[in-house]
Amino acid sequence: MKVKEMAVTALFLALGLILHQITVGLLAGMKPDFVITMLFVSFLIIRNARLTLPAGLAAGIIAALTTSMPGGQLPNIIDKLITAAVAMGLIKLLGGRLNSYLLAGLVGFLGTIVSGLAFLTAVAFIVGLPAPFMALFVTVVVPTAVINAFLTPFLYGLALAPARSLGLAGRAKHSA
Repeated sequence: MKVKEMAVTALFLALGLILHQITVGLLAGMKPDFVITMLFVSFLIIRNARLTLPAGLAAGIIAALTTSMPGGQLPNIIDKLITAAVAMGLIKLLGGRLNSYLLAGLVGFLGTIVSGLAFLTAVAFIVGLPAPFMALFVTVVVPTAVINAFLTPFLYGLALAPARSLGLAGRAKHSA
């Protein structure tokens, strides 16, 4: 793991935090999870499995510091660690087989579903949910996953050219 890869991942996560803070709610007040979206973009560009744990932990800490869910700090860290592992696994498994933009959409959607399931499960066990599990999953997680399915490839496309200029995106199959 190179320092450049860690620095770029940190910048992506910081950008995700900034985007999350300045974005107003879209559908019924829901916001895309920009921190996790930028985590996915980082993994899609760099594709270094050694980044999985530190990047997932950093994303979890950022999410824990900014959560609006009472008692959601530890569940955010748990969910981001699980999600990081699943997302990197998907990228490693499907990276050479799918168009990179299709892969980005798939990782954005499935990664957000995994994140939501892990978060809601952790909250349910640690502090209790404010509403039924399925109601929260269907009304919050699924719409956010759909948004992230489109947002992840878009942000990936924006980040690809600067990443290539830094020599970070040469190993992955990036076809339009």
